[in-house]
Amino acid sequence: MASQSDESEASTPVDEKSGLSGQELWEDVRIEPVEIALPAGVALTLRAFRMSSELTPTETVEEEDLFDARKGGSTADDEEEIIVDEEFQALLAEGEEDAAAEKGDEPDPADFEEEEKEAEPADEEVPMFLSHKGRLLAFKSPESLVSFIRSGAPHDLAQLDSWATLAERVQSTDIDPSPDDRYELDLVVENLRGGHDTWDLPLLIAAGEVARDLGYALRLNPVILALSPGSPLDDLDEALRSAESGGMGGFFGRRRLKKIGAQQASLGWRSVIGKISAAVDWRD
Repeated sequence: MASQSDESEASTPVDEKSGLSGQELWEDVRIEPVEIALPAGVALTLRAFRMSSELTPTETVEEEDLFDARKGGSTADDEEEIIVDEEFQALLAEGEEDAAAEKGDEPDPADFEEEEKEAEPADEEVPMFLSHKGRLLAFKSPESLVSFIRSGAPHDLAQLDSWATLAERVQSTDIDPSPDDRYELDLVVENLRGGHDTWDLPLLIAAGEVARDLGYALRLNPVILALSPGSPLDDLDEALRSAESGGMGGFFGRRRLKKIGAQQASLGWRSVIGKISAAVDWRD
């Protein structure tokens, strides 16, 4: 015979989603915790993917405002970043001149007209991060990230229909990014400097993926351009993916990697990581 307490429990409706945690919670709200190792530290933040038609793009701070904010005095890091950018741009210019010489023709103005006609934005799945006014909100501990999530402070993910659910249910123990959502941007430049034989293909491929996501979500035009189709870093990414695929494709991919200059690659990535780091807002 069932006890009175058993009958009470059986008659009580159970909210199946109320106990969600960990991976089940993230799948339910369609948001994911991300870990990005940067030169300044390891950042915990959030990322989501939605159709572009569903989102209001992040507001960004005008470049003039950023310049004014840094007028108080440049640091050695600022000056070094400028030198890196200038060196990388010089290498890009050399590459473009060589490519133009090999091609031996001038671009047809009609090509630009066709590109403008095809430039209408299509509705596609795009990345967004826990960000505000073009700056990535980064945290060094799960507890501080959860505290911010519950705070009601303004940010770009607040527009998601599942945000309130996450803010209500998330616990610090849920902030445990999966291996595929952990990125080590702090190791990229050093790895590239080591030469072709030491390049860590998964590390570099993953770095390209998150850098593209951040460039798009934060509207970092220098990052978007540096990784755009046909750029030296995009050529590097394609060769890395081919080499990682194995088989004959991997063989030809490795051959392509041997032709990519380690100096150009490391300078390009150093510039990209510098731009991303400058757009991080550490909150703890």
